[in-house]
Amino acid sequence: MTRIALNTLFLLAFALNVFSQNQAKKPANKQSLAVIAYYAGQAAQVDSFAAEKLTHIIFSFCHLKGNKLAIDNARDTATIQQLVGLKKRNPDLKVQLSLGGWTGCETCSDVFSTEAGRSEFAQSVKELLDYTNTDGLDLDWEYPAIQGPPDHKFTPEDKPNFTKLLVQLRKAIGPKKEISFAAGGFTTFLEQSIEWKKVMPLIDRVNLMTYDLVHGYSKVTGHHTPIYSTPQQRESADNAIRFFDSIGIHHNKLVIGAAFYARIFENVDSVNNGLYRPGNFKRGVPFKGYPNVLSKDSGFVYHWDPVAKAPWMYNAQQKLFVTYDDTTSMRLKTAYAKEKKLNGIMFWQLGEDTFSGGLLDVIYDEKVKKTK
Repeated sequence: MTRIALNTLFLLAFALNVFSQNQAKKPANKQSLAVIAYYAGQAAQVDSFAAEKLTHIIFSFCHLKGNKLAIDNARDTATIQQLVGLKKRNPDLKVQLSLGGWTGCETCSDVFSTEAGRSEFAQSVKELLDYTNTDGLDLDWEYPAIQGPPDHKFTPEDKPNFTKLLVQLRKAIGPKKEISFAAGGFTTFLEQSIEWKKVMPLIDRVNLMTYDLVHGYSKVTGHHTPIYSTPQQRESADNAIRFFDSIGIHHNKLVIGAAFYARIFENVDSVNNGLYRPGNFKRGVPFKGYPNVLSKDSGFVYHWDPVAKAPWMYNAQQKLFVTYDDTTSMRLKTAYAKEKKLNGIMFWQLGEDTFSGGLLDVIYDEKVKKTK
């Protein structure tokens, strides 16, 4: 065989080796956009939802018992078992436990203020993840360092203590288990609660709660889950992403949130069809209840904000204002996550969706749609 032929053979073998190594480095069945569901529904309904369209599902919620993470009761244990069972249908599905919730982290500030408290908590997380065969933890502390629910303690030290907690947690559960946390999608939280540059290397993702931006304490109506800001309302999903841009945080661990429920305000006058008007929060309505509660026959009239990319309804007779995500805003929100190359989109919560033809289907269809 000639020297030229040998050289050609060597180069071909080298090229094939490099190609095979590069192929091996690519994760199998990598999904471009995470679709993350919080779940606070019933164990009996778990199998009725389209688990194949999710990448993650987060059980909501576990709580602190002393310094340890604990499942509240046997009913919740059964729900977690059902969620883990979804892996038979979707082997790539990640199931996480979540600590807290809006009124579920009353002692977090005290527990996480000491090295001993953080260490005991982190070890209990490892033990509970192993026991339940789950894939990680989502921290839903509302909120470190700023006011959350009434009577929940918060101090400036919560901010560095949250970082220390994540350091201890990562050390305890190792690199393969996932860590995420639910973050307020509003400016005060973004600016004051988290040491972002220190925290981001420790976690897999931030689940931005870009909903409830007009909340139960609000005395003026607005969009509770808009994509974009308006002259009348700064808070939005895009505003949160722009904050991270301003401090140099990459998009690859950022997840925006969507709402599978509406918020109704009462005693709202008809100026601007109720938008940005005085009112009081009345109640929430799950997506699956929209047809019965928010029907045209009942006096609800649909409106669309082309700036916020968000719907609202107004009932003139009953003086009710409704802010929510619908199929149009959900499609646009998912497209936004794709366009901005975010880690994904999450929502509260799967139990409020319909079993088919619901908002999860809209998210999935937009996710897999090829960009022109």
